[in-house]
Amino acid sequence: MTNVKLGYLILYVDHVPATLDAWKAAFGLEIHWLHDDNNYGELATGETTLSFAEKEFGRAHFTDQATRASFDQKPARFEIGLTVPDVQVAFDRAVACGMTPIVAPIQKPWGQTVGWVSDANGILVELGSAMEA
Repeated sequence: MTNVKLGYLILYVDHVPATLDAWKAAFGLEIHWLHDDNNYGELATGETTLSFAEKEFGRAHFTDQATRASFDQKPARFEIGLTVPDVQVAFDRAVACGMTPIVAPIQKPWGQTVGWVSDANGILVELGSAMEA
């Protein structure tokens, strides 16, 4: 399937407008769209859409109890990676705007500088320098 592209990511949160505002403040991302009922919104992130939806909105799509129950848990085993021009500046801004510092920026053996923060929903965000091709 060579025509498959990553179109969007939806992360389920408790409060969409607050999450959008926090990510706008912390990372400088503009709010692309917020639905009138405030249960779904998108950030302007380029070609792939990063969106947030309220947990109850997501839960409503499913009838099996295991999937429905998963909306009560913190996100785990994934991260959102944002490429930034200056990792330390981006990290400091995110922390100053209320993100929780997880790992301060460090340079990896492959030459990339990375640091991690977490938002109020428990979403892990990697801030990284661009990798050379």
